[in-house]
Parts: sequence; structure tokens; C-alpha cells
Amino acid sequence: MKLQQLKDQLNSIYLGKPDVIDLCLTALIAEGHILLEDVPGTGKTMLAKALAQSFESAFSRIQFTADLLPSDVIGSDFFNLKTQEFENKRGPLFANVVLIDEINRAVPRTQSALLEAMEERQVSIGGTTYQMPAPFFVIATQNPIESAGTFPLPDAQLDRFMVAIEVGYPDFENERRLLSEILTNVRRSAVGIASGGDLISWQEEARRVHASQDVLDYLLHIVQATRNHELIEVGVSPRGAIALLRASQSYAFLNQRDFIIPEDIKYLAKHVLSHRLTLTLEGGIKTTKAAVLTHILDDVPVPVEMG
Repeated sequence: MKLQQLKDQLNSIYLGKPDVIDLCLTALIAEGHILLEDVPGTGKTMLAKALAQSFESAFSRIQFTADLLPSDVIGSDFFNLKTQEFENKRGPLFANVVLIDEINRAVPRTQSALLEAMEERQVSIGGTTYQMPAPFFVIATQNPIESAGTFPLPDAQLDRFMVAIEVGYPDFENERRLLSEILTNVRRSAVGIASGGDLISWQEEARRVHASQDVLDYLLHIVQATRNHELIEVGVSPRGAIALLRASQSYAFLNQRDFIIPEDIKYLAKHVLSHRLTLTLEGGIKTTKAAVLTHILDDVPVPVEMG
């Protein structure tokens, strides 16, 4: 199966992080976008490139900086002196897989230029609307440690990312394997395994994955709990609930099931919901978003399937 070949290839390139790869493929199949949060040098850019190359898709990389304008990202209209007409020049955002490096370094005006493209799969340039290519998938990275010269993403922007993943460092064995491959010059590079058409068909199949009423109720109990928690000022929106449902369908499909189990929701919730929460002032001092969500997941009873 192409999907298994794809997973195997990505795991052989991005060593020791099968959970990160599963989450990336889950978001990809669920037609969502990914925010990778971690320190520089943990392989975020390499992972995004490997994903794009595996799908034989058009790949584009945009380095966000403080002086980047919206037109540098989405494109603009210009006057052609030869033809005496206005023509459109599309920006680097028009690709299947778009890697946005250090998204929090651009000014809010440029960040907001992404909103329409990410949510509506279209952009407006000079009064004309242009559709994004299909499939369209944004992987954005940011360094959560360094704050000088950065502009934190507004909640509306964060809500557009289906999953937020902390990549983390590799363990000892996998880092040793990485260094050995560098020494012997045997680092693998990604080759095209699946096409954009394959991905679109997987997305259609994932949408048909079944969710029982008990599973839906469990999902909603988690979402409702985030809205009523004393340390959370703004809980998960209906968009967040839909994102968790879509991600759970995709994750079940990735694991060769045609139905969602409660464990899918419990596992994905911390990656799909954490970044959508806004803590109160007291909550921000006492704890973290991930810790509050873990507490909620421990409190909400998991439905048990009766045989």
C-alpha cells in the first residue's frame, strides 16, 4: 500500500519520530495545516521537504521576516508596459506544500494574508479571487523560545492550524544513527511515492470513516469542559471541535480502520486543541495550556464499548 510505503520512507529520513510523522500525515489527509514548534536545528524544514517530495507535489519555502509584505507571499497585479495591460504575478504561496519558516517573525499584516488561503483555499489579489492548487497544505514553523523581534500569532491565526506539534530532540540511539549516516554519507532523500491524486482519494476515504454517537458525545464533553474550566478564558470553538473530528477520522484511516475509537480522540486532543485555548491571567501564571488539557482529558470519562 502506498500509504505504508510513504510512512516507511518518512521514518527512514526523519529518524525516531514516528508519532510526529503520523500527526503530519493525519493533518495532511484531514486537509488541515500544521504548526511545528521547537528550537532551531530539530529537522522541521527537512521534514516538510520530505513530505512534499514524497507526494511529487509543487513545494515552496517562504522565510518570514519583519519586512516581508503580503504581496511577497500571495502575489500582486502589475502593469505590463509591452501589452499596456495589468497582469497577475502569483506569489510563492501557490504550491501544493508550502513551508513557512519562522511564521512569527512577520508583521501581523503579512500573517493575516495567509488566513484566507488557509481557510478558504483561495486568495484575493486586486479584486480578483484565485483558487489555491489542490491539494494545498501549509507547514509553518516557529521557535517558541526566542521572542525578540517576533510577533505572536493571533488566536484567529492559530485556530487555522489543525495540529500544533512540539518536535523535540531525537533520543540517544537515533541521534547516533543520524551521525553515523552523516559520517558514511548514506543519508536518504525522499522520492515520489504518491501523487496529488492519491492524496485527494485518501482524503475522500477518510471523510467516510464512521463515528458512533458515544464517540461524538465523548468529543463534545472534552470541548465543553474547555469552555467551563476556571483557568481557561476562551475554550475550544466549534471550528476546533470539527478539526478534532476530522483529524480523528484521518487518524483512524491511517491506522486502517473505518471507525473512530475514543483513544483516537484522547491522543489527538492535546495536539489539535491545546493551541486553541486562551488561559486566564491566573492560569497563565499557574500552568500551561497542555497541562490544563491533560487534566481535562483525565477527568472526562472515556466511553467503554459494551460487548
